[in-house]
Amino acid sequence: MTESPAVRAADFWETRYRDGDRLWSGRPNSLLVREAEKLEPGSALDLGCGEGADAVWLASRGWRVTGVDISHTALERAAVHAAEAGVSDRTVWERHVLGETFPEGSFGLVNVQFLQSPVELDQRRILRRAAAAVDAGGTLLIVMHAGWPSWQTEPPFEAEFPTLRGVLDELALPEDEWTVETLETVRSVHVSPEGVEGFRDDNVWRMRRAHA
Repeated sequence: MTESPAVRAADFWETRYRDGDRLWSGRPNSLLVREAEKLEPGSALDLGCGEGADAVWLASRGWRVTGVDISHTALERAAVHAAEAGVSDRTVWERHVLGETFPEGSFGLVNVQFLQSPVELDQRRILRRAAAAVDAGGTLLIVMHAGWPSWQTEPPFEAEFPTLRGVLDELALPEDEWTVETLETVRSVHVSPEGVEGFRDDNVWRMRRAHA
């Protein structure tokens, strides 16, 4: 029997996390910090939370955070990170195969950082559900790689990178309900594993939903 795309994606990410002690740095994404540090804390949803760095940072600032990932191992590490940071009481961890299942409820902030995958991912559907999960007066924050790092001369797999306008068009958010507060491509220093200096561009969308 042929494996479903969901099973393949789950196997891929579970294997990737299990193959090492830690996959990510443990620090929050810098563009999340830039865009969210002045927001009033409330409830937050972190989609593709990985090992929990963004969720723990939000919780440390007073947010009540639901972190979501496809990998059991990633969620276990996220829970440990939250405990070590003293924010277990403000974090909840849920496993979802996004595109098939999605957390219940609505949130003051929905954080989507680099929800990009070398295996099948229904990004358009996920982003639309993310927008639908934002409370009145809340914020949808999306950050995506805009291309490969400058030193990546031979990409490891084929990828289609989202554009600023392309994501807005796919979301099709009603202009009378949403205000685009950040729409920007940000270039940052990015060094290869071998120490080659370079840069990478990331696209940032921050949108606020109108109060009811």
